[in-house]
Amino acid sequence: MTTKTKKLINAPEDIIPEFIEGFLGAYPDILTTAGATGRAIVAKDGPRDGKVGIVIGGGSGHEPAFAGYVGRGLADAAAVGNVFASPSPEHIAEAGRAVDGGAGVVLLYGNYTGDVLNFTMALEALEAEGTPTRQVAVADDVASAPLARKGERRGIAGDFFVFKIAGAAADTGERLDRVVELAQHANAMCRSMGVALGACSLPQTGTPNFELGADEMEIGMGIHGEPGIRREKLAPADAVTDALMAPILEELALATGDRVAVLVNGLGATTPLELFVIFRRVKQILDARGVDIHARWVGEYATSLEMAGASVTLLKLDDQLTPLLDHPCHTPGLVVGAPQAPSTGSRLSPRRVKTAEAATRRDRATLATGGSVTPDRFVAQMRAIAAAIRENKDWLSQLDGVIGDGDHGVTMDIGWTAVSKVLDTLPEDRLISETCEDMAQAFLTAVGASSGPLYASAFRGAAAAVEDRLALDGTAMAAWVKGMCDGILSRGGAAPGDKTMIDAWLPAAEAAVAAAAAGADEHAVLIAARDAAEAGAKATADIESRRGRSAKLGARSIGHMDPGACSTHVTLRAMAEALE
Repeated sequence: MTTKTKKLINAPEDIIPEFIEGFLGAYPDILTTAGATGRAIVAKDGPRDGKVGIVIGGGSGHEPAFAGYVGRGLADAAAVGNVFASPSPEHIAEAGRAVDGGAGVVLLYGNYTGDVLNFTMALEALEAEGTPTRQVAVADDVASAPLARKGERRGIAGDFFVFKIAGAAADTGERLDRVVELAQHANAMCRSMGVALGACSLPQTGTPNFELGADEMEIGMGIHGEPGIRREKLAPADAVTDALMAPILEELALATGDRVAVLVNGLGATTPLELFVIFRRVKQILDARGVDIHARWVGEYATSLEMAGASVTLLKLDDQLTPLLDHPCHTPGLVVGAPQAPSTGSRLSPRRVKTAEAATRRDRATLATGGSVTPDRFVAQMRAIAAAIRENKDWLSQLDGVIGDGDHGVTMDIGWTAVSKVLDTLPEDRLISETCEDMAQAFLTAVGASSGPLYASAFRGAAAAVEDRLALDGTAMAAWVKGMCDGILSRGGAAPGDKTMIDAWLPAAEAAVAAAAAGADEHAVLIAARDAAEAGAKATADIESRRGRSAKLGARSIGHMDPGACSTHVTLRAMAEALE
């Protein structure tokens, strides 16, 4: 029986707004919020006209990252996601709007599928509003991919250094493209590797998101609990530090006379006593090579809830990076140099935003009416999905805990809970396609992560597929299922056999279209889609993952079903049962 973990929280669903309230209350002289969602934390002294705006962000649970690095000389704003989940495009866009001083905005984040999807959508939104926007995904984790595929590497504690360099470059007046260039340079010169000694647990589940034996450690563990490159017996601190440093030293090719900055980072449950023992060994290794430690930080800078373990990060310095690293900053999580006087005589002018064209409603008299799935019955199907996802939340999270970060069930439940609230407010004459558009926005804003953009794109694809329908018959229901699949494919880029939700949605769509072509009604179409999704989900157990966080596992992902494919089956099963 799995032991429940203990946390000092109230309701799990309230943990992020309560954290933000407490964080702002603790640093009222530095921080405020902007935007309607309450998820954009902004520096009071930082954003100003003529300065490139720096927006960082990611999931909660890594404190002091990311909000702890907002302040003068570093980030102008941070977008705050749910625990271990990327902020949504709206969270990020609100942060971008709050710091737009007319010189452009740079978005910085760790290189994870969900973050890439959400920050890219936010970039698109800001660009559409007239704000020049660029992005840099930090990819410093040497354990997550070989050097030849560095673009696939995860961003872990290296965020600390890349954010610092970009923030200093913007604060010193560098222009947009130059800030991006310097951030990319820091990213290229930064390497990290971590080790886990024990698991963490999500507030919503209260269970460890992976298992390690009492005498085991995981080398190369990610900061969300993603499995590393190998599991070994626990070794002495010096031996562990040697193992972490070896690939970092090899890739940075450090030689006598080189300068570095060092970060020894605790993951949440490792004591300073242990961290300084690790730093001691790092210093011994660098001293033996004649490498100068220009700056060093030891402590908790990018945590993983209560995970036991640590990471080592080195930034190889040069004449461009050193002055930016030394540039003063004042944030809750990092202070460098003497406190700066508040900027005077500078302000942030109101943004000039390009307005979008208003959408036009379809004439109901022109819509096809055949089929038993009316708008009301469709809403009942969506409510059935929400209930089924909640019922299976823990199971889906357990599946994800084996090959990912353990939050898929939680994330899907958050999204469908937001959808349910939207369904409660729909006008009586709302069309199915319009309902899908509302669901897309609700899911996207509530979830972030990778599921947010993917399901938002799915709902929008489904909306386009049935926009000529007042009700759904067999053919239209098949078009809706196929529209969901097409939307996911258009945004995510996964292919069949990658071990993702596509391995369930694609066969479901194909089966639905084939059933409709054979004359099946809407219920029979969903039965065909449900059965194909179930078969596809089960088949993912035999597939080696090639996408997302589980791709880092390689052959270790075989034998486990993909949680996204399983939630697809749950979705279609609930839709079919709602018509019985």
